[in-house]
Amino acid sequence: MHRPRFSRFRTFPHWRDRPGPAARAALYSLIALPLALAGLAPVLAALLVGAVLSWTALGLWLIAAAVHGALWLGDVQRALARRLLGLEIEPPERAEASGVFGWRRSVLGGRPGWRAVGCALAAPLTALLPLAAVYIGVVQGVLLSLYPVLKRWNYFTIREPDGSVRQVGLEVGGVELDSWPRWLLPFAVGLLLLYAAPWLIRHALTPHRLLLTALLGPDRADQRIRTLEETRAQAVDDAAATLRRIERDLHDGTQARLVGLAMHLTMIRELVAGGAEQDRILKVVETAQGNAKQAVADLRHLVKGIHPPVLDQGLETALATLAADSALPVRVSGGIEGRPSPAIESIAYFCTAELLTNAAKHSGASEVSVTVHGAAKILLLTVEDNGRGGAVVGAGSGLAGLRARVRTVDGSLTCDSPPGGPTVVSVLLPFR
Repeated sequence: MHRPRFSRFRTFPHWRDRPGPAARAALYSLIALPLALAGLAPVLAALLVGAVLSWTALGLWLIAAAVHGALWLGDVQRALARRLLGLEIEPPERAEASGVFGWRRSVLGGRPGWRAVGCALAAPLTALLPLAAVYIGVVQGVLLSLYPVLKRWNYFTIREPDGSVRQVGLEVGGVELDSWPRWLLPFAVGLLLLYAAPWLIRHALTPHRLLLTALLGPDRADQRIRTLEETRAQAVDDAAATLRRIERDLHDGTQARLVGLAMHLTMIRELVAGGAEQDRILKVVETAQGNAKQAVADLRHLVKGIHPPVLDQGLETALATLAADSALPVRVSGGIEGRPSPAIESIAYFCTAELLTNAAKHSGASEVSVTVHGAAKILLLTVEDNGRGGAVVGAGSGLAGLRARVRTVDGSLTCDSPPGGPTVVSVLLPFR
């Protein structure tokens, strides 16, 4: 069973973290805590004073100012995370309001503002971890790796009972590490800390990333509403485009052939009434018969584009038919327990058809495999080719349109296509 592929890094830090991203992450770790504390102080102060004065009109204005300040702080944190961490956080929808009282009502009544307040209160706690990681991994790593040089100036003095004086640079558990080869131990520990610093910083930033993503982005309800609006608009556009295509195909194809058939039938009647030669009449009859056959073929093709008749025999049979008609060798495998709804079968069929066409035209592949698995709630369709890779959703490959079609039924589409291949497109659909 093919499943969506996600890259998992199981390497050491220096194999994953390039100097640029690692340095930006360290810089963000140094900035995050001061920024969080600088934002927390006025927000918390305004909230406390506003709560005390909440029985007055001034109290509500102070609370609204605190919430607005938290929103502004969230904008700064999103921008900083995007610039230094590459973390894209979509801003939440904010209600439009007119007038100062409308502004106060929208700020105090909106969920984004209070979620931003929660982020402002919690951010100093999550920002401590990356700062500690920078101190341990970078600062202590540099100091320990330079210990053989720094011990000449960085030391403390010990006076023995006999009055002698000793200068000790580093002592651990009563063991002095100043002499050779003991100073190799702090030197090695310092190099190890520097080596592991990118890994430490990245993992220390995880709680802070999760906090920003959870509280500064749109919540699930807003995302759901936005997705429904987008998919509804996409469904309306697809329906209108389908109607225009049907009208165009009927007008340019079937209608023209039926008009030609009617003209030839009229000619046949005139020829028969005029006592024309049999060969001449048969020639016109053959032409009319050809127009009739072509009109029937056009209608079948049009119906196939709306709802392929082969889907009446089940999705697996329909996919096998697509594989047989493909320009590339296609292997179909898997199994479906039960029968998905007709709408799901139709989407899976047209997605497979589009993906096979893309593989034949653009991938340079020599073979394609189609795997479909279905159970009580989920239908997973995977199309994999051994082509050159490099496919990207929204890069003119048609995958953006497929994703939009899949999202109309709460499905998802993922594409894993590294340079050099293979390309694996996985479509996850509800069973009903």
